[in-house]
Amino acid sequence: MTYEEFTETLPASTPPGHIPELLKALWYDAKGDWEAAHNIAQSKEGTRPYDRLHAYLHRVEGDTWNAGYWYRRAGSEVFTGTLKEEWEYLVKNLLQTENM
Repeated sequence: MTYEEFTETLPASTPPGHIPELLKALWYDAKGDWEAAHNIAQSKEGTRPYDRLHAYLHRVEGDTWNAGYWYRRAGSEVFTGTLKEEWEYLVKNLLQTENM
């Protein structure tokens, strides 16, 4: 799946069933369902990709202290771009990993 194909699924009422959970979380976030995205992030705490998603979601929430905690847990630098740029960065990286 390409980034464009992924974003074309956003008008649907449910995420594509065949995509990985991390992409589903970002799909839910794009739809404004922070709670569903956060539940996915919490489902595998201690796993770096899930902790990285968790960091982003707390940044979306406006909780920069908590976001910083999750960036550190994920072994990642704090993202300094916009939330939209970070969402795009995460989606593209996950799609690249999925398509390898």
